[in-house]
Amino acid sequence: MDDLEFLWDGLLSRRDEMIRAAWAALSRREQRAVYAHLLRMTTEEGWAAPQQKSAQIALEVLATQRADEPDE
Repeated sequence: MDDLEFLWDGLLSRRDEMIRAAWAALSRREQRAVYAHLLRMTTEEGWAAPQQKSAQIALEVLATQRADEPDE
């Protein structure tokens, strides 16, 4: 449970380096699932405004990171 809390604390930290570190700790499969969850957090009802903002920032950081990565 601590690992899961650490992961989400990092992803929702609003700090680029923490978001990237948490993301890097995930497998590709986990990244896809987490990315989908972050998208839902920004679009579905029921999430608090600060949670939505943190998820949006994480998505923006991850989009920037993906743009910086070379094509595989």
